[in-house]
Amino acid sequence: MTPGDGAIELSFVIPCFNEEENVGAICTAVTAEAERHVRSHEIILIDNDSTDNTRALMRDLCAGDPRIRAIFNNRNYGQMRSPTYGIYQAEGAAVIGMGADFQDPPAMIGALVEQWRAGAQVVLGQRRSERASPLLRMARGLGYGFLRRYGDYPVIPGATGFGLFDREVVDALAAWNEPEPFFRGMVVESGFRIAVVPFDRPERAAGETKNGFATLFSFALSGLAGSAKSLLRLPIPLAFLAAAAVIPLSAGTIVTAIGGGSAWPLFGMTLATAMFAVLLLFLGLIGEQVRMLAERSRNVPLVIERERLNFPQDRARPAERTLVRRP
Repeated sequence: MTPGDGAIELSFVIPCFNEEENVGAICTAVTAEAERHVRSHEIILIDNDSTDNTRALMRDLCAGDPRIRAIFNNRNYGQMRSPTYGIYQAEGAAVIGMGADFQDPPAMIGALVEQWRAGAQVVLGQRRSERASPLLRMARGLGYGFLRRYGDYPVIPGATGFGLFDREVVDALAAWNEPEPFFRGMVVESGFRIAVVPFDRPERAAGETKNGFATLFSFALSGLAGSAKSLLRLPIPLAFLAAAAVIPLSAGTIVTAIGGGSAWPLFGMTLATAMFAVLLLFLGLIGEQVRMLAERSRNVPLVIERERLNFPQDRARPAERTLVRRP
């Protein structure tokens, strides 16, 4: 999408939580790259209720450059809701989402923009390598394999959410009203044209990562729940497998009884397996009902803002912006 005169060509959305050591440097680096590759840009910093000096630094950055804008959430809304909400507040013809810690390299901005101008509606950065423990690499491999097997749509290994999204993509996904938006999965599910740009992920610039094992595990579960709704139906085929096991168990019970042996142990196992099959069948049907309810009730706020800075008057926060993604 080509921006009109005076419109913002490219928005950058940078979520922050306790990033006092990086927030100024990332804005400087992004601004330098943006001025090289696009006619106009904005940077939206969205803070997830930092407890350090991040918010004070964001205020200083906004005071020094009107192209830098800030959203202060009234609490920490996690790694899915806050970054996605920030993307939905952007007004650029394209939006780049990236981290504040330089693990998503600003030097790749030009490559993302080039692919977008060539016609891609989504351009995802894809990690080729990462310094991680063998246990973490194994866990990620198992997670990607599980999603490939049970996910509702193909996953792109190594795509962590760093990427560029055309205005059409952003508007379409905002209309979904996902309460826990697994954005990197949503862009694949939506069917828009995707290009991939591989990169070697660098070390974090400064500070400590906020993504401990518990945080990553929670994120993985939320992503799995949001992108693999077919798992709710998994008890149904398991029920049929259990029911199929009842047939040889029943046959074994009959043969044992005819032969004069004690058939009670096999009979008990047959009865328990049959009951288990019925239970799984009802669990699967309940899961299907839950899935249908979830599909029909996606209308909760992603975040509630406490304050926003440097947004133009027509994008100042009216009361309804705290309750919906986009007007």
